[in-house]
Amino acid sequence: MTLELPTAGDPRDSDLVRAARGLPVRRTPVWFMRQAGRSLPEYRAIREGTSMLQACRTPDLVTEITLQPVRRHGVDAAIFFSDIVVPLQAAGVDVQIVPGVGPVVANPIRTAADVEAMPLLDAGAVEDIATSVRQITAALGGVPLIGFAGAPFTLASYLIEGGPSKNHEHTKALMAGAPEVWNALCAKLADISGTFLRVQASAGASAVQLFDSWVGALSLPDYLRYVQPHSAAALAAVADLDVPRIHFGVGTGELLAAMGQAGADVVGVDFRVPLDVAVDRLDGAYAVQGNLDPALLFAPWEALQPVIADILARGKAAPGHIFNLGHGVLPNTDPDVLTRVVEEVHALSAQAPSA
Repeated sequence: MTLELPTAGDPRDSDLVRAARGLPVRRTPVWFMRQAGRSLPEYRAIREGTSMLQACRTPDLVTEITLQPVRRHGVDAAIFFSDIVVPLQAAGVDVQIVPGVGPVVANPIRTAADVEAMPLLDAGAVEDIATSVRQITAALGGVPLIGFAGAPFTLASYLIEGGPSKNHEHTKALMAGAPEVWNALCAKLADISGTFLRVQASAGASAVQLFDSWVGALSLPDYLRYVQPHSAAALAAVADLDVPRIHFGVGTGELLAAMGQAGADVVGVDFRVPLDVAVDRLDGAYAVQGNLDPALLFAPWEALQPVIADILARGKAAPGHIFNLGHGVLPNTDPDVLTRVVEEVHALSAQAPSA
């Protein structure tokens, strides 16, 4: 499949935006987290010799990388090519993305003085992001662009731990032991994430997604007390812009309702919770996104096909369903399988369109 861009139509009337709003759709929309990235040979070719953060701040590169999976797979949305630490670096935080490791922070933030010294993000510091969004939306035509940002908890974990962490021990110790420092830090991060989302939505993104990759490490009481108010503040930054808001985390089966209540229109569900179970936990109040296990893309098609059909069937319990993975595309995924999944979702859902 090769989709010719730009397509006709208004992205605000696309199946993705309609599903996010719980409106009737022509067929179930599908896109993949991390669809723009290492699984595509054309991505690896264009990124060669350019660091991740440099690529994220170069509008022509961002535009091409964002468009690549839309052309190749025929997905129903583009996801803005960026990284959750881009707004931190733009604000002045000394953070680098180390290949094979991830984000690494030179000076971890663990005291009130550290938080006080941390800058906020001025929208003018990411004018290149707005430029990228305008270029992408012009090239997409009727295909919607999803803007994104990292949620305060996940950003805080990187800043406090100094990099990726399995146990988040410094993060949880600060959260419980110095809640005033924690809340001050997360308030700043909510402002930074909210500003980053607003820049993208104002420049033309048709929806936004707030990623909270690590928040599944928390209990529900801790989430409600220490995290939900800050995620709500980040999502509230675009509340007046009439763009659907998607909220996604990993390992968040116990947190789904609380994440929706933070201000989401769509709750992303990872692969651990069946969609109909998630819908029940959400009291049917939100559209859902998900939730094919990305590891199953390595299985034979005969094994994968019935799983796709099952997810679509379970998704019908929700007011709206956006088909996606339960986490991001793994780097060694065969791109042809992704294309085939898109075609299968479209074929199966078009046979019995949602009402």
